[in-house]
Amino acid sequence: MKKLLYNANKYLLLVMLGTVVSVLAGCKKDASSSTGTPVITAIRDYVAHPGDSIISRVGTGQWVVITGHNLKGALNIYFDGVAASFNDAWSSDTAALALIPSVIAFPSVPAKELNTITYVTTHGQTTFSFPIIAPAPSITGVSDEDANPGDSVKIYGFNFFFIKSLTFAGVPITGYTSSTDGTSITLAVPAGLPQTGGLVSVTTNSGSATTVYNVEDFVDGVFQNWDAINFYPWGSNTSNSSTDYPGNTGWYDVIGATNLPAGGTDWYDSPHSINMNGSQWVPASAVNDTLANYAVKFEISVPASTPWSNGTIYILANYNFSNMAAYNPWLTATGATVPFSTKGWVTVTIPLSNFSVNNGAGGLPPASIGALVGSSGNTAMEFMFMNYTSSPVTSFVAAIDNVRVVKIN
Repeated sequence: MKKLLYNANKYLLLVMLGTVVSVLAGCKKDASSSTGTPVITAIRDYVAHPGDSIISRVGTGQWVVITGHNLKGALNIYFDGVAASFNDAWSSDTAALALIPSVIAFPSVPAKELNTITYVTTHGQTTFSFPIIAPAPSITGVSDEDANPGDSVKIYGFNFFFIKSLTFAGVPITGYTSSTDGTSITLAVPAGLPQTGGLVSVTTNSGSATTVYNVEDFVDGVFQNWDAINFYPWGSNTSNSSTDYPGNTGWYDVIGATNLPAGGTDWYDSPHSINMNGSQWVPASAVNDTLANYAVKFEISVPASTPWSNGTIYILANYNFSNMAAYNPWLTATGATVPFSTKGWVTVTIPLSNFSVNNGAGGLPPASIGALVGSSGNTAMEFMFMNYTSSPVTSFVAAIDNVRVVKIN
């Protein structure tokens, strides 16, 4: 995965540099340094298009090329008063590449800063009037997709500004709070929902976003819920205590480990593992579908009194150690360790494309969904807690519920 991201970033950089070079090639003046007050004359798309690439408006999270004069030596570039990302080493006197911030809190932007680009250099600054719009909203997730009625949940995403309507589990919601930066909406789960729940939809002045999957759905795609579906897996350590894990929806499984040594892989016994009987991961008609279109989802609760900071939950299809996905939320993308706990239950999403043919330690994913779960789409599933790190796991405990495989794209 890291190699893939590296290659993608390298390609993006080459594209951006090529765009800047092409812009600069058409300019007569290309000084290595600037001394006059900067002047902006136009904004261009960073990807060259046939004909003129000058654009008339921009949105958040977009790469653009600022063209003009005396642009070298930039200290700051602001879009609607919010600092953009840029590298002056990629700039010339007549062109500069900038990444518009992905989050602009449009409702709180002062009127004088709306629709402006402010360019600050070592030798002066200028403000250029230019339409900067809030794009259509996007939904990236829901804090707890199976929360109880009345519980508070958050919808995560971008550009939740100027909301016109909102539905949760198919039910219109009028009482909600949106964050000032437009990245979350907080609401209470409505009562009286059907067992199959419904979609989440957000409509703003700029457009709409709707989930592919249902929330509050305790039937479709559910693999195991310790209540009524796939009820008798072996080795389970079940409980329904709302004192130990408040906000539970019936029975759940408690997975854990105490003094598990470095390299410890005692996965085969409770409470280190959750061993589920065979069930339908995807319909047989979907076994040739793209891996990234489906995901294993579940709710997890990790007490703040015993934060998780070592060891990994591996998810396997039919005990196949050559095809498994790793879940270790305490490990950041940079390799740093940040102890992980939750405030109640949260939803975890593991795309099937995260499964690896190299014991969950990297490498390519399976060739297809069928290669992971078989041609019928029906096989067993296991959650196994193992410690491949160099430090022992002193204590780990978490509750898991509502394991399911659902379409996400």
